Amino acid sequence: MSTEEKSAAPRSLAEALRVRDDVSLAALLRSRPDLVTPVPTDLTQLATRAGTRASVVRALERLDRFALQTAQALAVAADPAPYEELLGLMAGDEGDPAVTAALPRAVALLREQALVWGADDRLRLVRTARELLAPSPQHPSPTGLGPTVREATAGMSPGRIQEILAAVGLASTHDSVSAVSALGELFADRTRTAALLAALPGESREVLDRLVWGPPYGQVTHDPAPHLRALLDRGLLLPTAPGTVVLPREVALHLRAGRAHRTPEPVPPPVEAAATHRPQVVDATAAGQALAALATVEELLKEWDEGGPAVLRAGGLSVRDLKRTAVALDVPEPVAAFWVELAHAAGLVASDGEADERYAATPAYDEWRELPPAERWARLAESWLTATRTSGLVGGRDAKDRTLSALGPNLDRSAAPEVRHRVLALLAGLPEGAAPDAESVLGRLRWERPLRGPQREQGEQREDDLRSRLARWTLAEAELLGVTGRGALAAPGRALIGAPEPAHPAAQPEPVGPGDKLPVHHHRTPLAPAPVTPAERGAATAAAARLLAPLFPEPLDHVLLQADLTAVAPGPLERELADVLGVLADVESKGGATVYRFTPGSVRRALDAGRTAADLHAFLSRHSRTPVPQPLTYLIDDVARRHGRLRVGAASAYVRCDDDATLDEILADKRAAGLGLRRLAPTVLAAQADPAALLDGLRAMGFAPAAESAAGDVLIARADARRTPPRAAPEPVPDGPPVPDDTLLTAAIRAIRAGDLASTAPRKPGHADGADGGQAVGGELPRTSAAETLATVQAAVLTGEALWIGYVNAEGAASQRVIAPIRVEGGFVTAYDHTADEVRTYPLHRITGVAELADDAP
Repeated sequence: MSTEEKSAAPRSLAEALRVRDDVSLAALLRSRPDLVTPVPTDLTQLATRAGTRASVVRALERLDRFALQTAQALAVAADPAPYEELLGLMAGDEGDPAVTAALPRAVALLREQALVWGADDRLRLVRTARELLAPSPQHPSPTGLGPTVREATAGMSPGRIQEILAAVGLASTHDSVSAVSALGELFADRTRTAALLAALPGESREVLDRLVWGPPYGQVTHDPAPHLRALLDRGLLLPTAPGTVVLPREVALHLRAGRAHRTPEPVPPPVEAAATHRPQVVDATAAGQALAALATVEELLKEWDEGGPAVLRAGGLSVRDLKRTAVALDVPEPVAAFWVELAHAAGLVASDGEADERYAATPAYDEWRELPPAERWARLAESWLTATRTSGLVGGRDAKDRTLSALGPNLDRSAAPEVRHRVLALLAGLPEGAAPDAESVLGRLRWERPLRGPQREQGEQREDDLRSRLARWTLAEAELLGVTGRGALAAPGRALIGAPEPAHPAAQPEPVGPGDKLPVHHHRTPLAPAPVTPAERGAATAAAARLLAPLFPEPLDHVLLQADLTAVAPGPLERELADVLGVLADVESKGGATVYRFTPGSVRRALDAGRTAADLHAFLSRHSRTPVPQPLTYLIDDVARRHGRLRVGAASAYVRCDDDATLDEILADKRAAGLGLRRLAPTVLAAQADPAALLDGLRAMGFAPAAESAAGDVLIARADARRTPPRAAPEPVPDGPPVPDDTLLTAAIRAIRAGDLASTAPRKPGHADGADGGQAVGGELPRTSAAETLATVQAAVLTGEALWIGYVNAEGAASQRVIAPIRVEGGFVTAYDHTADEVRTYPLHRITGVAELADDAP
């Protein structure tokens, strides 16, 4: 490419991309990852893909409010528009200093994302974006501006246009084109338009004031009032359809003092602090919440240890089972749904996949329980941060008016991880210990992502409404999980998102001029979470666990026994102590200290699990800092003395007891009538009920029977923990293609450059030109005969020149390549392929044709 061609202004987006360096192309592909999936063959295809409707819509949706306002202003500006015109539309006639300072960065961002191309004197918004943002009666512009005078008068009769010229004091013309141009120039002249408006009655000015900020369309009757007739006669309102008029864009801009937007927003709204706490208090509160979170998840899985609730036919938990879970955890149903979904996201619970399908803990739960507490919490927090399943939707309705159930389908929202990460990042930007004002957080998120299409998610009215609710849920869930404490981000939560330690506010970045390139580190939109590798994510999780570990109290190996048959655990207990105590006593209350209560039923539960009275006495003596109360000793001995005196087995069932008086007492009890008991021997009763029902019935009568095996041994009533087969945690649903890493970007740019070289390199004219076997025109493959192909390739081996070839692979896919032949033998040519940047071998019969490159080819 010659120096003159390089310096010439680009005539298309493809040419604008062609003059970019690799760093700029990498920034484009990183900010719009859909462009690299799959890798384009050349820069022309990249430009075409960047202009498709789906890709442009996605790019516009990821702009912040000011960048979007800039694009909207370009949509109503001339095409192309000089930078000064855009600045006037954004800053107005007075010139807003904040807008003036921020506009170069917004233009640079639009250029980087290939939404705007061209030099500062010829800025062009890509055609698809202009079509999406330009005003029309069906889709009014977000700026509130209507069509230009030229567009509004397109269907007007020439005579009517000449009448308008006469009414505003302009000379008549010989054609409508010049008449419309004269009228447009009049309205664009501030002085002349001000004089024209000053002559109008006050009622006419009121009509213009109602239309000036949009919508610009209004309704008129067949016989309009005089103040409306004055506007119509002067072209200040132009008819667009019967009974409909529009305020021309030039007039509206005059009334707006040149501004396209009523309120430009060049600076993001600040996130304000609602309260401030000492960082130590925040970290301690978060650590307490983290401990409670671990206890809640363990309690949930303990409830489902022997098999949890059944899976609905459509998937998920029933409303009744969710209520039962909420009662068992002593939390509201939405909070219970959060804990259930969190355990599922962490891979700790899943369906067992059996015929009678139920939820149960996974083998990963046993591995998770063996981890140190801080690492267990970090695993939960990471799963929550990256999960796309959204528990806040439970109980709502989907697009088909079906109830959304916990663990059920249709709970994935791809925006959830992004919003969670951004909310925590905004909290990390506040001073240490500062809890944010929720409304200011929502306002900041709306500025960073203002444009979201309606009904982007099934069952949701608006995507921006969903994102606001996601942000509110994030604040509440982060507090439940212990990522925040008293609303402020704790140190482990800061490490979890990879945020730097708090420091003094950084200096403002250097201003960017209108022609400057956006710095590389600005390639991400503000809301997008920083892409991290699994290694980086693991390092962040490990750092969070390290910061949390010192905040956790050391597990206790003792409890405080009290005379009212309760035990107080003043902190978290060692696992073995907690497991045994959970069987021996019932949890009465939770909090900073857990209170356990001993009852005859709980003691019998421990005896059914294989413990003896001596074991229980020794256990309590070993782990109590206070003397074992006498009432508790009596309770254990009394229950143990009666436990097992009755033996129940399968006859269909029988009762065996060495004390025949006890059996007489049972037979005489009216409550035993339903068990179908009859005496077989002085010490044996037979029953029609099954063993389990017989055990429950006798216990309800106040006895303490024990089950026995066919050999007469006591059965230990400790069910084996039910586990599902190995299950993987649910995969998050991505919000579009993933951001490419540096390795992929390097390879993609190299392939695009090589493909562009193959498609644009100049060819020598000669025998390869012509309709029969000539050089390709318009991107077609070159065509030469087999003899010509072989001769040209052999000559290139001797001269070392590069060739342009057309090639069809074994699958029938055609491509163009630039190769430097090395040798030709056996029907194959071995050459260095500039397109693939490697040496390859090609069958000669698959080469459609060859052409020599021009001498000035790169």
